[in-house]
Amino acid sequence: MSKKILSTLYFGTLFLTLLSSCGEKKKQLPIEQVETSSQLQYARGFTIEQSGDLTIIKVTSPWPGAESGFTYALVPRTKLASITLPSDAYDAIVATPVENMVITSTTHIPALESLGVLNVISGFPNTDLISSPATRKRIDDGQIKELGTNENINTEVVLELNPEVIMGFGINDTNKAYETLKRSGIPIVYNGDWTEQTPLGKAEWIKFFAPFFNKEVEADNIFKKIEASYKEAKLLTEKVTQKPTVLTGGLYKDVWYVAGGNSWMAQFLKDANADYLWADTDNKGSIGLSLEAVLEKGQQANFWFNPSLHASYAELEQANAHYKQFEAFATKKVYSNAIKKGATGGLLFYELAPQRPDLVLKDLISILHPELLPDYQPHFFMPLH
Repeated sequence: MSKKILSTLYFGTLFLTLLSSCGEKKKQLPIEQVETSSQLQYARGFTIEQSGDLTIIKVTSPWPGAESGFTYALVPRTKLASITLPSDAYDAIVATPVENMVITSTTHIPALESLGVLNVISGFPNTDLISSPATRKRIDDGQIKELGTNENINTEVVLELNPEVIMGFGINDTNKAYETLKRSGIPIVYNGDWTEQTPLGKAEWIKFFAPFFNKEVEADNIFKKIEASYKEAKLLTEKVTQKPTVLTGGLYKDVWYVAGGNSWMAQFLKDANADYLWADTDNKGSIGLSLEAVLEKGQQANFWFNPSLHASYAELEQANAHYKQFEAFATKKVYSNAIKKGATGGLLFYELAPQRPDLVLKDLISILHPELLPDYQPHFFMPLH
């Protein structure tokens, strides 16, 4: 899944040249002179502030447990020559609208596609992970270059692409490739969309991308539609009297990982009016348990979601014979979000679901309470075969 902005080597040189050679008096815009702040209702990992022509984005949660955040300044191209910025006040400075961007997480793609700016993407690490048909076409046409892996990005290819910004993501601040590219004059902007814990919080990160392309109005409208669709789906379950019990996860080696009670998945199950068996735990991520502990609590669960990456009951039984002891296995009520894949094997759920939580919720409602959405065709969660 998504974290770290100025211009390319050429653009950086041009920027400095413009600043030093421009004869008109330049404006000094201190970071404190904030005029307006973008209203974010659900996202907790970033803020957007407007100060005259300057847009200031602060990423407060680039990865879980981050001790400090990042501050980025976005400046209209037409204003670069007339604005002087204190370089030590920002982790990167970016000219907008951005025309050439490298992205590093599939979660970035749906937002860019919705905003109509897929054409700015020039590179991506491990392009096989991408499911979006429109983006895959650009890959096939040679318009998006393969960059290796996120932790070992091919810096030579990136330098040839000459991007104005790299939309990065990381689990910590030790990506050596990012540091190399940053020293070469390419700004890194960390995107922390994946650290958000709520469905609508993740989806609201489309507003993070918008200022890079002057698409704030479009992003607001897109998010409002997603929010309305999510709330409409949630309302459907309010009068449900019987809550089906739910088990999640599966074994990895000898440890069974279930979704924590304060996790993204647990929130979906709550909003779908399910009785999630680990809802009372405080964990934001997953909880590692023994098979015995899961059997004791979840053997009689009505539904079972995401049994590792297994796509069939035969695979489940082959992986561990004890899986047959669960009621959901016997009644064929096991569903997975890892079955639906893109043309080259990328998992659609991990790409699109963060941007479309309304579709995730409707999927779950159609499975848990089929009478509420009788003709619905799921987008992500498919029954094991």
